[in-house]
Amino acid sequence: MKHRPSLILFLWLLAVPLIAEAQNQRPPRLTTVTEERYRLQPGDVLDVQFRYSPEFNQTVTVQPDGYISLEMGGDLKVAGLTIEQTRAAILKKAGARLQDPVAAIVLKEFQKPYFVLSGEVYAPGKIEMRERVTALQAIMLAGGMKETARSSQVVVFRQINSDTAEVKLLNLKNIHRTADLENDLTLQPCDMILVPRDKISKIERFMKLASVAAFMAPRF
Repeated sequence: MKHRPSLILFLWLLAVPLIAEAQNQRPPRLTTVTEERYRLQPGDVLDVQFRYSPEFNQTVTVQPDGYISLEMGGDLKVAGLTIEQTRAAILKKAGARLQDPVAAIVLKEFQKPYFVLSGEVYAPGKIEMRERVTALQAIMLAGGMKETARSSQVVVFRQINSDTAEVKLLNLKNIHRTADLENDLTLQPCDMILVPRDKISKIERFMKLASVAAFMAPRF
């Protein structure tokens, strides 16, 4: 009986490495993607309604350069902003002429989010994004990769401003396990995915959109 505490301590020390090993073998937790509010794009249509100055109410369309033209305040760039950010920007403009303006912004029409696939897939082109989708799922929606595809060098171009895109290189060759999902990427609206045939020897992290077009266009 006197040796029981020593025996318990011995068994505990023996079990610690096994517990640590079991914890290390747990499947990795997938990162949760935070849902963002809709951001305005060229072609979206807005109703601008001033509560106390209805004579300035108007319907505006976001132009290709991202601007809207306001009767109250002139041109204002809104592409990339949320509705609430746009309302705040309009009120700031209107504040130069109106005292304590109050306005409501209503999104009447919007461009449906999409992504574009090019290269060695069976159905390249523009695909509507109806739900959250990864690069691999997008490729499946485009009919899958051809035998000539270089799946270890899938390229995703993501526009970060009016003339530049960030480049992400993905290795989708052997995604069979949960642990391999870290090689995939959750897409954002307007992402462009290229599945090349030939090996890409060098590619910059950031590219001009004009150069991206050169990569994508010949493959449609």
